[in-house]
Amino acid sequence: MKQKGIKKPLTVEQQIKRRNFLSFGVFGLLGATAYGGWRWLYNAPAETPGVTAGARLPLRRALNKTELFFRRLVFNETHLVKTYPVEMATKNVRHNEDIGAEGEIDAGAWRLEVIKKDGSRLNVSLPEIQALPKTDLVFDFKCVEGWDQIQHWGGVRFIDFINHFGLQEEIKMDYVGLMTPDKGYYVGLDTSSAIHPQTLLAYEMNGKPLPTQHGKPLRLIIPVKYGIKNLKRIGTITFSNQRPPDYWAEHGYDYYSGL
Repeated sequence: MKQKGIKKPLTVEQQIKRRNFLSFGVFGLLGATAYGGWRWLYNAPAETPGVTAGARLPLRRALNKTELFFRRLVFNETHLVKTYPVEMATKNVRHNEDIGAEGEIDAGAWRLEVIKKDGSRLNVSLPEIQALPKTDLVFDFKCVEGWDQIQHWGGVRFIDFINHFGLQEEIKMDYVGLMTPDKGYYVGLDTSSAIHPQTLLAYEMNGKPLPTQHGKPLRLIIPVKYGIKNLKRIGTITFSNQRPPDYWAEHGYDYYSGL
């Protein structure tokens, strides 16, 4: 005689089928959620074209939030990147791109143009820059491609250049823009990174004048950023409260590109 309320135990085969059903159900739900999220992102309105690539708005917001995190919680103007003895610097400095710095340039005729807050322009020669106190820096240069290399650079600290030429009002603005003479390459920097004590306007590499392929006659060295921000052959410096154009940000890379 059967007792009421007592269920017959599942067979091993039934237990396996039940587990498979639950597993496929969970995976199906996760897959549907992921697909829905992808469709939502894909169909979101594109960002208004400007200084960054036309990413979908949610993705751009995420990148901007990441930038704010680094700027507010990670970046510290008093925090210095690790430096090394000169003997550890590579003699064969890696070269990636010549965008905006192709061909030879007459260093004697070259002038660095600084556009001030009031629109006036300051033109500075290489000897005027070299007359300022020189700073050498040996650090681990990092590229977004994944490689790094200990390199030796020499030049004037950006903040010393600012102070010498009376540009204190300019650095009260949020951003600094730099561009090559031919306007082929350009970067935008948050001002706090630009005036970091290790940011250099470099005119030497391994104790010698910059070779053409590394930015002759003057380039930016900014250790708190990836290599894409270290612009070669500076032609113009500007200041603004809006993000200046940035070559690689227009191609989808992170605008901040901080380390």
